Amino acid sequence: MDSQERTLLIIGSRLLAYPADNFTGELNDINACIDEDVTSSGLRNRLKTIVTTFNIFTLEDLRKLYVSTFDLRAKNGLYLTAHELGDSNKRGAALIKLQKIINQSGYERMDDDLADYIPMLFEFLAVAPESQDNERLKRRLAVAVQRIMNNLPDENPYFNFLQLLMEVVFPQPTKQEIARLEFEREEADLEELPYPIMYG
Repeated sequence: MDSQERTLLIIGSRLLAYPADNFTGELNDINACIDEDVTSSGLRNRLKTIVTTFNIFTLEDLRKLYVSTFDLRAKNGLYLTAHELGDSNKRGAALIKLQKIINQSGYERMDDDLADYIPMLFEFLAVAPESQDNERLKRRLAVAVQRIMNNLPDENPYFNFLQLLMEVVFPQPTKQEIARLEFEREEADLEELPYPIMYG
């Protein structure tokens, strides 16, 4: 992975996090990062255009957009194993494996997010050494990012950034990878229980 790809992943980890009170400062930092670390003028200009789109929103409106984009639609969620396994009880084991990959690379999570939180995994891949596990993680993220992008309208500002990630950083998922994702994922069981459960 080259330095520009790593820079894009770092930017992605910031843009795809919930907009904090200092989001305007984050955008300024992102622009400075683009100026310093993105050597391709075409990529730099495209990134600047995407970041400028986020400046159009007030913080309140951007937060509403963020919640409606990522939090209210399961197909757009920002948790990798949820894309891969849905509500399966296999998610617990998958989270433990992910945490092990992170720890074996010499890193520890510093916040309360689950180990499969996609913005955190972007940051991890940006700083972690190359390895077979990390390459597999990159392919897994590619399938999830493609799935999120497929469920976003083109005019959504997050769509443009995810599209850029798919073009520059992530490998195009194969039909087999997409099919496996659909096969492995279990939907939530929303059927009513056959009898009431009583406590007490």
